[in-house]
Amino acid sequence: MPARSLGAGLTVSALGLGTIGLSPGVYGEISEDEAVRAIRGALDGGVTLIDTADAYGSRGEGERLVGRAIEGRREEVVLSTKFGYAGPDQGRRISVGYRMKLFVDGSPEHVARAIDASLERLGVDRIDLWYLHFPDPGVAVEETVGAMAEQVRAGKVGHLGLSNVTADELRRAAAVHPIAAVQTEYSLWHRDPERELIPACDETGTGLVAWGPLGSGFLADRRFLSGEIKEMPGRDFRSRNARFSPENLAANVSAFGSILDLARQHGYTPAQLALAWLMAKGAVPIPGAGRPQHLAENLAAGGLSLSPELLAEVDTRFPAAAGAAFRA
Repeated sequence: MPARSLGAGLTVSALGLGTIGLSPGVYGEISEDEAVRAIRGALDGGVTLIDTADAYGSRGEGERLVGRAIEGRREEVVLSTKFGYAGPDQGRRISVGYRMKLFVDGSPEHVARAIDASLERLGVDRIDLWYLHFPDPGVAVEETVGAMAEQVRAGKVGHLGLSNVTADELRRAAAVHPIAAVQTEYSLWHRDPERELIPACDETGTGLVAWGPLGSGFLADRRFLSGEIKEMPGRDFRSRNARFSPENLAANVSAFGSILDLARQHGYTPAQLALAWLMAKGAVPIPGAGRPQHLAENLAAGGLSLSPELLAEVDTRFPAAAGAAFRA
């Protein structure tokens, strides 16, 4: 697995592992033992960047799961987690798509509480990369990052990151403390970061970590790309996303379905082509994989190098905003 640098001084695998889908009820049911095996399998395959958040699972169960999986293997892991969610009596309300309203708290007081709680759940004494999950509309990002920087000085955090921010918020934050990485949705299905955020990352020396690199599974599942799946079951969280409504699914098959044949022509799966394209763009994708076959497929993408001609064809065939309702 090739290595990449995020910011100054943080080296990670070119492909990471996202763990939101390892929480039951996101993409389907998965046992804790299966989730632990997936994380350890990623480590066995050369992945070092394991990503979680204090909001994954109920009452921090996502972090506890990761802590259990990396026990005894801490030295192999670049551990990243996110904080910022709060209860309605404490935080400010934000909209995050998927017809969900959440509450966030970026106050210095919450920063201090959140780091200690995450360390305890993960069972570690230091987090390598610590993200603000969502900016707090009631607290200046400079104030939140200043409080996060205190945890770096205290030795509890190695590097700071921001998630789901604008280019302006990144620039303002980087003026307070170096930002190693921005985590944002980025894929062939969602190319918005190319307009403003990626140039800001280049300006500030910040790496880009791509969540949703396979379009919440759309770009990885032949049943989606062939049009076999026409409607999402209500228990799947994607049923709340406009991109997965029956009419938009059909439109997105028309826009992206040809990746099936393009990938096959070059000996790749659609997921491998989509991930390799992101890595060629300089991003570090963090796909989730709860099943061994999906993990093996993703790991194989880590060492792929696409030709300039194929990259150009992918860029041309799947331009920004190619699909329907690409904004959740």
